[in-house]
Amino acid sequence: MPNDDFSRRSFLTSAMTGAAAFTIVKPELVRGAGNEKLKAGLIGAGGRGTQAVQNILTGCDNVELVAVADVFEDRLEESLRKLKALDPKLADRVKVDAEHHFVGFDAYKKVIESGVDIVMLATYPAYRPMHFEAAVEAKKHIFCEKPFGTDPVNLRRFMAAAKKSEELKLTVKSGAQRRSQTWYLDQYQRMKDGQIGDIQALYAYWEGTPVLNFNSFPNKKRDPKWGDMEYQNRNWYSYVWLSGDQVVEQHLHNIDTCNWFMGTHPVEVVASGGAAWRPREEEYGNIYDHLAADFVYPNGVHMSSRCRQYPGSDMAQNVSERIVGSKGVIDSASLRGARLPFDPYVQEHIDMVNSILGKGKYLNEAMTVAESTMTCLMAREAAYSGRKVTWDMMMASQQDLLPKTFDYKDKVPVPPLPVPGVYKFT
Repeated sequence: MPNDDFSRRSFLTSAMTGAAAFTIVKPELVRGAGNEKLKAGLIGAGGRGTQAVQNILTGCDNVELVAVADVFEDRLEESLRKLKALDPKLADRVKVDAEHHFVGFDAYKKVIESGVDIVMLATYPAYRPMHFEAAVEAKKHIFCEKPFGTDPVNLRRFMAAAKKSEELKLTVKSGAQRRSQTWYLDQYQRMKDGQIGDIQALYAYWEGTPVLNFNSFPNKKRDPKWGDMEYQNRNWYSYVWLSGDQVVEQHLHNIDTCNWFMGTHPVEVVASGGAAWRPREEEYGNIYDHLAADFVYPNGVHMSSRCRQYPGSDMAQNVSERIVGSKGVIDSASLRGARLPFDPYVQEHIDMVNSILGKGKYLNEAMTVAESTMTCLMAREAAYSGRKVTWDMMMASQQDLLPKTFDYKDKVPVPPLPVPGVYKFT
């Protein structure tokens, strides 16, 4: 991990631009400058949330963690144990007393109300819109892990809150960490400088191995004491309403990069996919294990997208983006195996804190990454239904996958694996 001095310097030496080129925008709710302490609260204490706290403590020596919420007490306590076991320079800034361990489906409200300056959202994607909306209403700065929703109705709810966050000049940093990664910022600047010419085509790939959250379950089965709601939340990746499927939860990184470089989102998509190897058993849920899509942007440029999760170490794997211009090519496959000069997962938090304190460029990525999330949802619905799906259809859709009540024992019916021609997108 970098030392604190290097962490503070790295923002100023970012490949994006020098400090002198920044338009300094002090957010309305800035608390001060220098090393004044900022209080952070974590909502969602799983692996990603725990890592995000470690990242912000590593990069920003003026941040303390003071409150944590999760729907599961065991996971909350395990997260805090891991954080307390970090290097003492980091662990000493984990100041979550017993009164600020919040458990339950409404625990997020208690973190937001606990006097924090930064709300870190790292729960399952289904909950992002309601948590983000509440944090914006409370006028908090936000680190928001991707994606930003799992269905059009609730993602539009997120978008409405995103507009309000912009009006309030709140800092919102997404978990789309490529936007804080030196190599991508260098390539983006090359493109803006005209070095690759006009974009002719884009390619997005996330071809990897399965994400199986049930590996820690006894015999990979649900505990008989768990109701549907608890079981599905513990095995969240396998259920469309919670994760959004791979194209939304994981492939967003690649699709967001393409949208970022294009400066807009596609207007239509045709896609196909299915489950080639995932058994039709409860623990495997109702998501696909492969999906391919052909997107069209407003200017007629196409993006070809492929994602899949196949088991086996001998499967072909590729996580990259390729952007073909009239004068040159940007291909992130060149990063494979490369040692990054600085961890983008740390850098994104440095960028966020500098924005909050007015020490760097003002950042609010809520709407742009929300549009990338909608792009991913559009591909999913095209694959599930077999239809051409347009942006306008997504913005008018009444699809709402969120349960109406949240209790650990609630029954949550699981729709069957989507079959094109049978599955209906509305």
